[in-house]
This record gives sequence, C-alpha cells and structure tokens, in this order.
Amino acid sequence: MNLATDDFFRARLDQMIDLRHPLAVLARRMPWSQIETALAPAFARKDGRGEAVEVDELFGPTLAVAGGGVSAAGRPRLSIRLMASLLYLKHAFNLSDEAVADRWAENVVWQYFSGQEYYEPRRPCDPTQIGRFRTAIGEAGVEELLKATIDTAVETKAVRPSEFERVIVDSTVQEKAIAHPVDSRLLEIARGKLVSAAKRAGIALKQIFAREGKELRRRAGGYGHAKQFRRLRKVVKRQRTILGILLREVGRKRALATIASASTLIGLDTIVQRTTRLYRQRPKDKNKLYALHAPEVECIGKGKVRRPYEFGVKASIAVTHKSGLIVGARTFPGNPYDGHALAAQLEQTAILLEDIGRKPKQVFGDLGYRGVDADNPDVEILHRGKYKSMDTQRRRWLKRRQAVEPTIGHLKADHRMDRCWLAGSMGDALHAVLCAAGFNLRWLMRAIARLLAKPLSWVSILAALRITLSWIGAVLADSRRMTLPLAAAR
Repeated sequence: MNLATDDFFRARLDQMIDLRHPLAVLARRMPWSQIETALAPAFARKDGRGEAVEVDELFGPTLAVAGGGVSAAGRPRLSIRLMASLLYLKHAFNLSDEAVADRWAENVVWQYFSGQEYYEPRRPCDPTQIGRFRTAIGEAGVEELLKATIDTAVETKAVRPSEFERVIVDSTVQEKAIAHPVDSRLLEIARGKLVSAAKRAGIALKQIFAREGKELRRRAGGYGHAKQFRRLRKVVKRQRTILGILLREVGRKRALATIASASTLIGLDTIVQRTTRLYRQRPKDKNKLYALHAPEVECIGKGKVRRPYEFGVKASIAVTHKSGLIVGARTFPGNPYDGHALAAQLEQTAILLEDIGRKPKQVFGDLGYRGVDADNPDVEILHRGKYKSMDTQRRRWLKRRQAVEPTIGHLKADHRMDRCWLAGSMGDALHAVLCAAGFNLRWLMRAIARLLAKPLSWVSILAALRITLSWIGAVLADSRRMTLPLAAAR
C-alpha cells in the first residue's frame, strides 16, 4: 500500500462528512472540468517579446533575443476549481472575501465542495486573490459560472429543459456602495481630494481652506436638519466658491508639476476633471456626478414610495416561469427603458442555454415591456396590457409574472445584490452575474434536498427487495455447501 507519510495521519474529508449533504452532492455533479477548460485561457502564460542584446560569438558580435518566449518564473497559480468555488460560496452565503476565506478553513463541507481531499486548517488563499481572480476571468468567466449552475440543474433533473421556453423578465436597481449624495458633502470631499492630489504632484497652494471647509460642512448639516434652506444655500454657495478658487490655482500651476511621476499626474488630472464636473453641475442638471470614486453611478427612480431614488445601475433578471431558476442577469448603464434592454437580455439567456438546446419562446413582463414586439420577433411578449386578447391558458400563465419579485428580493437580501462594492462599470456587471450564480447554487441545494427526501417508489422498493433476497439466497447456498462435507465426514 503506497501511502505518503504526511497523508497517513491526515483525515480524509469524505470520511468526515455526510456525503448526502447537498453541497457534497453538488461537488460530484457540477461540471468542474468544463469550468476549468473555459477559464484556463485567462491564466495562460503569455509569450514575452524579449529584448535584443549584442552577444560575442566565434565569428564576431551578433544580435540575440533575451527573455523571449513563455517564462516559467513566478509562483504556480491556485486551482481554478478552488477559486471558482470560493466565488460560488461567497455569493451563496452572503459573505465578504475575507469572511469566505475564514469560514472555508472551518467548514469541511466547503472544502470537499472545493475539491480538497484532506482537511486544511488554514485559509485557502489571501482574500485579495479572490478579487484578482474575479477580475481576470471577466464577464465571460462569471457567465460561465452561471451557465454551470443551469447545466447542473438539468443534469440532476431538478428542472425540465422544456421550462426554459417560458421565462419571466424584470428589472431592478443594483445600488452602488456610496453615501447618499448631498451637495455640501460632495463639495467638501472634492476640496480635500483636490488638495491631496495637488500636494502629491508637488503643487504648493496658497490656501487650502481646511478649517473653513470643516466648519462649513458642520453648518450645512445643522441647517439641513433644521430645514433652514436659505442659510443652507448660502453655505453651499461658499463651498462652491472655495472649490472654484482651488481649481483655478491648480490649473495655473499644473505646468510646474513636471517633476512628478506620470501616474501622479494622471491621478491629478482625473481628480481635476471630476471636480470640475462637480463644480459646474446644478441641482436640475442631468447626468450628474454622485460620487467622486464612482462616476458611473446613476440616479434611478422606480416609483417606490419608501425609496423614490436609488443610486447605482439598472440590472435585468430573467428566471424560468415555473421553477424560478435564474437564466440571465445583466446590467445596463445609462438607465435605458426596460423594453429596449429586452433583446440584450434574451441574447445572454440564449447563450447560457445553448448547450441545453432550448431558447425562450414566451416572455412574461410588466408594462415596462410594452411596444417592443417588433424588436423581438422570435419571442411572444406577454404582459397585462394584452390581457383582453389572451386565451385562458396565457391568462393563467401571466398570474406567475410576480414570481420574479421574491427572486429579486432574495438576490438583494441573501446574495449581496443590495450594494455593489466592486469598482467601475465592469464591477457592476461581474457582481450581478455572480449574485445570480450564488442564488442558483442555493436553489440547487434546496432541489437536491427535496430529491433526497422523496419517498421510495414501489419500483425501487421491489428492486431493493429483489437484491436482498438474492443476497440471502447466495448466503444460504454457501452455508449449505460448507455443511455437506462435514456431514459426509461424520
């Protein structure tokens, strides 16, 4: 028996857990090889151009390329299955990068799901590596993770392929992790950012208004709380004047900051550009800046009484009509009309379902999807506005249109879609798809638990009884063969 000495005293995970646990079942049923094949090109080592150097040879100096080809330097990368499973678990159980790494070291079922054979008491990786992996695979990579959950649902017979022909589509707002935008706060933050960027670039400002800016911010908060809006407007006007003074001084002295590095100057120019945009905007303007660190944030009103305005990006969700499995999740910058985003959403859904061989034929939505039938000729769009022209069956199907609402609620409450902490528009797109993948993983766990809890059918009971009787017959036959020689000897 060839067993490594270091593994002889380690506990195997398959002997420590219940293999009927839903995550343990998914560890054996998920298409991990398909995921690794799809994501591996993002981590392939690239050919280096090298550098031409002069080399002295037998017949004189010649030029040779040094450092070209694929380099073998660097630490070996971690397993793709491990990193993909961490992304699944992060959004399935609503955890941060740090929390999922810590809990992975304590949870033996999670380690088995990640492909480990032996218990590992340490973190699987540094939490920052999860973010780098997420950025490296990009939007196509996270869509592959979502596609794997859909394929697993079909392979485990938790959902029928015919269900993918009817989907429900709705839109929501994926909010960004920013503070509520208030003019006085934004102007004071812009002043501090501009002063810091100018200092890093070596620009000496005559006055930075630090003490006055702090006092003005305090007064603005008091006046706003007391609803003394005339005094509040006067304070905001003074803050805007101070910001204009600093912008003009930085603009005059920008040519003197040549000794700073290129990255520092790029950072200064970015801050100046955003600060100028904030300085010039007014309350009634469109396409306003709501956060200096997230200029892609938009103000979206969905008609909610409790929250008239939300700050983030519009996200579209597509779920199956009967079982509620998510088959599409996309973000749409620019706050387009819901119906105008339907074609792009159905395109993503068709790509995710291409291996199953089904495409959506009927789409159920709210009144936001009126008037786009000509843009989507391959599908039948059903909503409340067509109720009088529908037959009885379609009217009954339309009653399940609201089934997408609790799905959106669970995405926000249980799978981290309530606030997006990832940077930029790309971060918004990655976050929406990963939240959908986490939702589908929990959906699969519930489906597997239901399948395992089903009572045995008569066919399976009779098959088990037949196997048991055959085993008993074989045991009796063996015992009879053993007793015959003994009787003959007597």
